[in-house]
Amino acid sequence: MKKIFVTITVLVGISLGLKAQSTQQDAEAYTRTITKRADKIVATLHTPDSVQVRDIIVEQYRQLNTTHDLYNAQIKQIKVATDLSKEIQETKIKQTEEQRMSALEKAHSSYLSKLKRVLSQQQIEAVKDGMTYGVLPITYKGYQEMLPELTENQKKQILAYLTEARERAMDAESSNKKHAWFGKYKGKINNYLSASGIDMKQASKAWEERIAREKNKLN
Repeated sequence: MKKIFVTITVLVGISLGLKAQSTQQDAEAYTRTITKRADKIVATLHTPDSVQVRDIIVEQYRQLNTTHDLYNAQIKQIKVATDLSKEIQETKIKQTEEQRMSALEKAHSSYLSKLKRVLSQQQIEAVKDGMTYGVLPITYKGYQEMLPELTENQKKQILAYLTEARERAMDAESSNKKHAWFGKYKGKINNYLSASGIDMKQASKAWEERIAREKNKLN
C-alpha cells in the first residue's frame, strides 16, 4: 500500500512538473510572438529609441492579454453559474464588460503617454496602424477612390469614424475582433453617407467595375 502511495505521489509530482514546464514554455512562446510583432512595428519608425519603444509595445500587448484573460474568465464563471437566472447572468456579464472597457481605457491612456515621451505624433500614428494591420489608411483611401466627389467635411467625418475605430481596435484581443471594430464603424460611415444622399450599393458596384476595367487594361 505504501509503495502504491509513493508511486502515485511521484506521478502527481511529475504531472505538476510537466504542467509547470508547459506553462513556462507557453509564456516564453507568447513573449517571442509579441516581441516579433513589436519589432515589426518599430522597424517602420526609424527611431534611435527602438529598444525602448519595442519594450513599451510588448508590455502593452502583455497588459491587454492579461486584462482580457481576467475578464473572459469572470464571464465564463458567470455563464456556468447554475444558481443565477438568465436575467442576472446578463446583468453581471454587462457589468463585467463595462469593467473590462474601463480597464482597457486606463491601459490605453497610459500606453499612449509612454509613447509620447519617446515618439513624435506621426510615429505614434504609425504604431497605431501597425497594431491594427493598417486598416485605417487602407479603408480611408478606398472610400476616396470609390467616392471621388466626397466633400472635405465628408472626408473629415469618415476619417473621424475610422480613427475612433482604430482606438478601439488597438485594445481588442484578436485579429477578428480588431477587424470587427472597423466593420462596426464602416457601417456607421455607410449610414452617414447614405443619409447624405449617396447610393452606397451603386457606388460600390461602379467602383468594382472601374477596378475591373483597370485590370483589363494592364492585361
